[in-house]
This record gives sequence, C-alpha cells and structure tokens, in this order.
Amino acid sequence: MFSMPTNSRDLDAALENDEDVRALFAGEWIRYRTSDTLPGLTWKAQSTCARINRIFFDDPEEAQLLFAELVPGAGTGVDFRPPINLDYGIGLTIGDRTFLNKDFLVVGGGYVTIGADCLIGPRCSIYTPNHAEEPGRRREGWERASAVTIGDNVWLGGSVTILPGVTIGDDSVIGAGSVVTHDIPSGVVAAGNPCRVIRPLRTA
Repeated sequence: MFSMPTNSRDLDAALENDEDVRALFAGEWIRYRTSDTLPGLTWKAQSTCARINRIFFDDPEEAQLLFAELVPGAGTGVDFRPPINLDYGIGLTIGDRTFLNKDFLVVGGGYVTIGADCLIGPRCSIYTPNHAEEPGRRREGWERASAVTIGDNVWLGGSVTILPGVTIGDDSVIGAGSVVTHDIPSGVVAAGNPCRVIRPLRTA
C-alpha cells in the first residue's frame, strides 16, 4: 500500500516516482478505480480523518499532530473542528490562522490552496474532480481534477460548495448555501446558486 507523504519533500518524491499521483495533480485524465496507488492513498487519508474526528476532544494534542501529518501544507495557527473529511491531505495548502469549522470536506486530488486568515463555515465542501462526460469513457472511470484557490481573508458562509477550477479572490465573502461555479473576484460579497457577485465589500 502507498505510504502517505508527510512533508513537501515526500510529496515531491511521490509526484516524481508514481505516474498516477503525478497525473492526478497535473490535472491529466486518470482512472482512479484501476490505479494501484490512488485508492490506497485516499483510504489512508480518510482513515486518518476518522481517527482525528474520534479523538479530537479527548486528545486534542494528538489530533493536531495527526492533522499536521495529514496536511503537511498547513500553516501555523490553523484551527479546525471535527469532523473533517479529506480524500488527500497532500496537495492541500492552508494559510496561517485559517479556521475550518465542522464538516469540512475536500473531494478529489486537485491542488487546493486556502489562504491565510480565512473563515471556512460549517459544512463547506470543495470538489476538484470532473468525470468524463462521454458515457463510454465515464463508464471506464476516466476523470481529471482541477485546482481550487481561495485567497487570503476569505469568509465562506455555512454549506458553501466550491466546484472544480474555481478561484476566489482575497477578502471576499461567499454567502451561506452558495454553489460557486466560476471565479469570484477580490473584495466582493457573492451568493447564490450559481454564485454571483452582489456588491463590493463595505469599507466602513
């Protein structure tokens, strides 16, 4: 079974030495279900999440250590509340002092970057994979991931869903229940399904 990388050097080695991992994070077409590597990688990440969720309130120090191993790209002062559910801790970068509220979910293996000082509301989900549209290729299991980027000081309200390839600019606020299907610029309030810019941020 594939060993979970525990730091950026290990991730670099995984990208260099395993073709499926390299293709996944390069946004190329992959077949997850027939891979010798990827199911084991997600199994280990999800297993670690389950352990973190189980022990968080009884042994918070151990839970934080496990989280740091699971997400080697997490900055200092990152705070979270269980449950969390990640398919891959590698490829996820979280900036300093960001807060992840309960039921945080990241699906798929695209790079996900969350900036510093973000507030991620409860039940927020980030999806990076797209399955093939053509029925035959979809039946064969072809899919590919697209990176998601969230800038610094972004506030996601509860139950926000972010779809593959989206970028949200610095300081913006995304209203609760929004489905973000396309890029959102910096410095705005946006909401809805699909999410649309409502107005600029108030400055006073």
